[in-house]
Amino acid sequence: MTEQGTILGHPKGLYILFFTELWERFSYYGMRAILVLFLTSTVAGDNPGFGWTNAEAINLYGWYTMMVYVMSMAGGWVADKYWGQKRTVLIGGILLCFGHGVLAVESIWAFYLGLSLIVLGVGGLKPNISTMVGGLYPPGDDRRDKGFTIFYIGINLGAFLSALVVGFVGEVHGWHYGFGLAGIGMVVGQLVFMWGQQFLKGIGEATQGLTPAEQAAKKQPLSQVERDRIKVMILSFLLIIVFWGAFEQAGGLMNIYTKEKTDLSLGFTLPLLNLDAIPASWFQSVNAFFIITLGVPIASFWIWWRKKGKETSSLLKMAIGVIIMGWGFLFMSAASLEFEASGSSAMYWLILAYLFHTVGELCASPVALSFITKLAPLKYASLMMGVYFAATGLGNKLAGLLGEYSQSAGELEIFTGIAIFCTLAGALVIALLKPLKRLTHGAEEVKPDTHHEEQEGFELADAPKA
Repeated sequence: MTEQGTILGHPKGLYILFFTELWERFSYYGMRAILVLFLTSTVAGDNPGFGWTNAEAINLYGWYTMMVYVMSMAGGWVADKYWGQKRTVLIGGILLCFGHGVLAVESIWAFYLGLSLIVLGVGGLKPNISTMVGGLYPPGDDRRDKGFTIFYIGINLGAFLSALVVGFVGEVHGWHYGFGLAGIGMVVGQLVFMWGQQFLKGIGEATQGLTPAEQAAKKQPLSQVERDRIKVMILSFLLIIVFWGAFEQAGGLMNIYTKEKTDLSLGFTLPLLNLDAIPASWFQSVNAFFIITLGVPIASFWIWWRKKGKETSSLLKMAIGVIIMGWGFLFMSAASLEFEASGSSAMYWLILAYLFHTVGELCASPVALSFITKLAPLKYASLMMGVYFAATGLGNKLAGLLGEYSQSAGELEIFTGIAIFCTLAGALVIALLKPLKRLTHGAEEVKPDTHHEEQEGFELADAPKA
């Protein structure tokens, strides 16, 4: 790996991947923000949808979001075995451009074809672009976690903008206009990635582009240390399933709850937009807004905590993230009780829920991405990242199943049950932390000779250190 120059202490290639992922997530989360709302809209309304029931829409949402991430296993395998990460990202991006473009066509065949192309495209792009971020840094480089947090900021800038822009266009001007706008974002991301190849030389190449030592490492059997690290990764994937099974209620059950049971009226009319109520899809931007604004304070907390000599391992952060995110559902339980008492619930319950979800996510998700690149054997680097995203996909499917079940069991019961289960799951991992850490064999230890000084004043670089 040859570093192609730095900006603010990090390789220039990081910012190419940052902006590529920003626009890819703009397209994905923009479509995600309006998908369930489109499916449940009446066929004969001013902005017609498919007229599906809530349960039917949540069911499709669960299958779709699961397959998007499960396909990452195939994308990681293809990259490791044949194309390399860079080429697989390129092909995945092309599929995404076509997929989002097809969704803009008002036809049932276009809808299913578009979703299928997006599933294939995200499967190729998502695990491999994340692995490429890890490939920008040598083993033991203490900038790696920081680089992943900068990359994570790009994800959420895209998510924040898309929910506002695509959500507004979709709800107010037409669902298919919103889908088309999401597609334009993907085209921009693809162009950024193609232009930035000069800053990604030697990163994510196919096997023939590797050094002789790297090629030899890919052919060797796994050592005991590597096998132990895979074991702890698989255990961490179970925690990831729990996390996203709860968190992804945002796009399904919580999205519908926002539209149907939350008082969205403003009491005044927004100038220019001519809105007297907040579009339900706008709440999909709250999580991203909190990530952008709280990323530095939470990162600073973990740095302060580490300097006090306290435990800051990735597994601990992930467990605490699951617990805090679960507690956010207690606010949704409160919202459900208010709805049962008065026929509507206040918007601030949603804001508080998303606040806790975000704090939990900032503790768990960017750290998990970096954790995988530290522990995964070279020959299975993209595949293990694919398995991570497959676990995310299974979590998404679990979210869909819970959302469906809530239609009969009741939202109060589901929200409260999620809070309790997440607390217990996180507490179990904390109780087993010492033996789990032993299985990592020091993979998270920083090597002092790889330290790179960073320019002062760049707050986004002050990310959590494992």
